[in-house]
Amino acid sequence: GVKVTKIIDVTPVPHNGCRPPKRRRV
Repeated sequence: GVKVTKIIDVTPVPHNGCRPPKRRRV
């Protein structure tokens, strides 16, 4: 369960921090 915790902790941060702002601007 160490790989699943690292992916879930690093996936929601970059996805919600770099994707919504770029897609909403375009």
